[in-house]
Amino acid sequence: MAGNRAVVYQGPGKVSVESVEYPELVLKPGPGVPPINENRSCPHGAILKVVATNICGSDQHMVRGRTTAPEGLVLGHEITGEVVEVGPDVEYRKVGDLVSVPFNVACGRCRNCIERRTDVCLNVNDHPGGAYGYVDMGGWHGGQAEYVMVPYADWNTLRYDDKDQAMEKILDLTMITDIFPTGYHGCVQARVSTGSTVYIAGGGPVGQAAATAALLLGAAAVIVGDPNDNRRALARSFGCEAVDPLAGSLPEQIEQILGVPEVDAAVDCVGFEAKGHHDGTEQNAAVLNQAMEVTRAAGGIGIPGLYVTEDPGAKDEAARHGSVSLRFGIGWAKSLSFATGQTPTMQYNRALREAILSDRVQIARNVNATVLPLEEAPRGYEEFDRGEPKKFVLDPHGLLGAA
Repeated sequence: MAGNRAVVYQGPGKVSVESVEYPELVLKPGPGVPPINENRSCPHGAILKVVATNICGSDQHMVRGRTTAPEGLVLGHEITGEVVEVGPDVEYRKVGDLVSVPFNVACGRCRNCIERRTDVCLNVNDHPGGAYGYVDMGGWHGGQAEYVMVPYADWNTLRYDDKDQAMEKILDLTMITDIFPTGYHGCVQARVSTGSTVYIAGGGPVGQAAATAALLLGAAAVIVGDPNDNRRALARSFGCEAVDPLAGSLPEQIEQILGVPEVDAAVDCVGFEAKGHHDGTEQNAAVLNQAMEVTRAAGGIGIPGLYVTEDPGAKDEAARHGSVSLRFGIGWAKSLSFATGQTPTMQYNRALREAILSDRVQIARNVNATVLPLEEAPRGYEEFDRGEPKKFVLDPHGLLGAA
């Protein structure tokens, strides 16, 4: 039997690449696995040889010690792989298939899945919603590894019919597992459409993906806000405007670009580790309050940025329990719409796959996809944490080649 190497969370500030068990079609007890999932049989699952798997900003929240993630958790929820084994209940996937895995773990059977709300599946966790390699998301093993098990494989995988074509664009296609659908979902939630003006808070990979999505949806102007000079430069490189939201009045900076101090839509791609205006201290409601300030009356705000129920690294007691000091009166007075939560990836991944394969969008370029061997994952985490304008793609088996 093959071995298995994986990226393992070792406590705040530390990850390492370790030898772990080769996956089986059962979810065994382990770090983060709730009692309801212990020894859960998965005859509907498949085992994948991981072709590409990415480091996500959501992973960084855990690695910084800003969640209740347990030590020993295998990380990684952005997975593209080749099927090497299928369970007896799998009908429509076979050994050799190249598939994209939505980061949501979903059963395909419950009310929410039937309604295409795979972000809050009712059957894969002890509360709504599941994901690979993530805190409180059911204990499903992460895919920053050589091999991973995917349950409900007929449902939880999107197959590439032409493997050679897919491998030619693999750095773009690996982004449909999470950040591209997530950025797109944030824009859809904010009602971005042809001619919209859009403010994207955050120039990390999800922010750049949201900016790309806004342009794909037909936005007339996209403004990315980030204090990091290099991230602003990356946004400008593919047609966005960029501002530093900590450098002065955000409405005034937007007015210098658009002629008016407001936008039609805003997308929060920062989440709970937001920095406050001017002083740069952490204030978990800072981005949301700025978004309400700069969004026009009756506009929309999409919130794909992560907010947690427990934040042990927060500086004040309220924030440690997920409370946010939101100036909600502004939103009410302006009749703004808000939408948040995990992205139901299946609503978007097929369409975004086709946009990539048809050369309608170059998401890998826009997020600066950067390939690393699996063993160098700790370096990727360190560089990402320093704000490097890169999306790190891990290559467990050396299959990405010149990509």
